Amino acid sequence: MLKSTKHLFHSKIKFSLWFLRSFTSLFSPPQFEADLSLSHQHKRNYKKYFLFSFLNENPTNPRVPKQVHSHLVTTASFSHSIRLFNALLRCYSVSENPKDAIFLYQQVQSFYFYFKFDSFTYAFLIKACASLSNLDLGKQFHGVEIKMGFESNLYVQTVLVNMYAESGGLVECKKVFDEMPERNHVTWNVMITGLAKQGEIEFARFLFEKMPDRNVVSWSGMIDGYTRMNQHREALGLFRRMVADDGVDPSEITILAILPAVWNIGDVKMCQLIHGYGLKRGFHVSDIRVMNSLIDTYAKCGCIVSASRFFEEITTDTKNLVSWTSLISGFAMHGMGKEAVESFARMEQEGWKPNRVTFVSVLNACSHGCLVEEGLKFFEKMVSEYRISPDIKHYGCLIDMLGRAGRLEEAEKIALEIPCEISNEVVWRILLGACSFYGNVEMGERVTSKIMEIEKRYGGDYVLMSNILAGAGRFADAESLRTLMVGRNAIKVAGSSLT
Repeated sequence: MLKSTKHLFHSKIKFSLWFLRSFTSLFSPPQFEADLSLSHQHKRNYKKYFLFSFLNENPTNPRVPKQVHSHLVTTASFSHSIRLFNALLRCYSVSENPKDAIFLYQQVQSFYFYFKFDSFTYAFLIKACASLSNLDLGKQFHGVEIKMGFESNLYVQTVLVNMYAESGGLVECKKVFDEMPERNHVTWNVMITGLAKQGEIEFARFLFEKMPDRNVVSWSGMIDGYTRMNQHREALGLFRRMVADDGVDPSEITILAILPAVWNIGDVKMCQLIHGYGLKRGFHVSDIRVMNSLIDTYAKCGCIVSASRFFEEITTDTKNLVSWTSLISGFAMHGMGKEAVESFARMEQEGWKPNRVTFVSVLNACSHGCLVEEGLKFFEKMVSEYRISPDIKHYGCLIDMLGRAGRLEEAEKIALEIPCEISNEVVWRILLGACSFYGNVEMGERVTSKIMEIEKRYGGDYVLMSNILAGAGRFADAESLRTLMVGRNAIKVAGSSLT
């Protein structure tokens, strides 16, 4: 018996009467009621088949598992089919509320003592633990599945490896993997990608090189791992080896994994090669995620013309909000405020409603394009028309925009009005930079005091304010601030270069 998990789950599920009535009508069609020759077993098999199909045909509808669960509870039908129970368990394990899978298991365990769970049951329960990132609960199910004799089951053990990797139990993950009497390519891929996601990139590479049968999932997992660890040249090297040496065709997932490495290095030629490969393989047609990522990559590699041209090549029916946001963001990082504003207007004309990310992009564009009045109107539109509550990024863009334009008093007023629960030192540092640019010593001192209330250990704040004081001829005050920085052991981040 598992330890109590009442703190995770509701004491009972409230089922809708509408759901019950809908199922009564579904399971009592006139033609079946009229046919008296049908046996009770035949009717029951029909119901099981219908429920099973209903679950499999609606995997993403959160109401469907609840409907089926409701019927099984009210008709006491759980004991009729382990296959149907597992299908319901699987839906819960991959849903937005994986804890429902655990509740279902506990419910059946409590009321159907004779019910025999199989390997799929424990695999889905362990999958739910992985989705919940609940390591302790996963360990409990690990113990139960061993007691039930599934410690050598390839499917269960593979899911167990994934659960430990997803939940951060790397010691247990390695132990389960090492003790498996049999492994397939799924097991290897789960282990390698799990380690890579957790930052164990060297051990993941060691297993990758030992893997007897690498496939595109293995390569994609390693490339993604290197990208996550900011080892972008390693990621590119592995991608070249994958395509050129081993002749493995990358998938859409591989392309999505390698493009961040491309734009972090700024390798526009590699971006063009991947784009060309995508055209040849049809990625630009089949996956909008790849298209949006290419727009973003071209822009971040300095080719806003290529980004814009590629955006225009995408059909209207294919574009989504991310496509428009990527284009607007690209214009913003290139200081093309006017083009960003025009793109925003086109987006609205085509019926797309901007989200908070879109507004961050267009506000950033207005900041870099010196379009202060337009930026203020966008901020007002976001709040009043689209009912989006501004977060710290929106305020940061607004303060940066006003600061660049020399409207420091307005910027300071907005900074003071930011709600305490989201305010941080970053927005004050933005304003301090504007004070430095315009030589506003008095405001600089006020802003520095605000920063020191939040963070005293960042040396850059002391240096910047010291320079402001020195620029105003207050050399003694500047030296005192430098001395204070040394006394507080404030950290001054060293400069670095990508080359």
